[in-house]
Amino acid sequence: MHILFLCTGNSCRSLIAEATFNHLAPADWKAISAGSQPAGKLHPRALALLHGKGISTEGYYSKSWDALPVTPDMVVTVCGSAAGETCPAYLGPVLRSHWGVDDPGHVVGTDEHITAAFERTYRILRARIEAFLALPLAQLAGDRAALQVELNRIGALPG
Repeated sequence: MHILFLCTGNSCRSLIAEATFNHLAPADWKAISAGSQPAGKLHPRALALLHGKGISTEGYYSKSWDALPVTPDMVVTVCGSAAGETCPAYLGPVLRSHWGVDDPGHVVGTDEHITAAFERTYRILRARIEAFLALPLAQLAGDRAALQVELNRIGALPG
């Protein structure tokens, strides 16, 4: 299974989701991330957060959704709405879900405040990824509608 975590800049949220998913998921499942307008670099705080959690970031880079190495089976948008951000829409015959999280890369304030925003983003995404991985996916594989309901439920989990 290939999952695409998609946002606008592909420097914080989608990177955190990709790395966390790949850290937790079975070896034959793979997450990738991309952005509709990639920043061209990964946010240093996102990299530091993942390293602090013991999650590898080797080989990750900010990339466009125009240059995906595989066709995803599922697309999860992770952009938030606090800043009036428009989520990119992936077109194609895939399952889609929205697991919105506000962009910690845009938070201003004290170092503690910014660090807390990155921690919150990680905590929300990790909880949603763990909820997804706990689903009875073998049972849901034959029932796309039921799987879509579960994906939407996960996206609505509180932060």
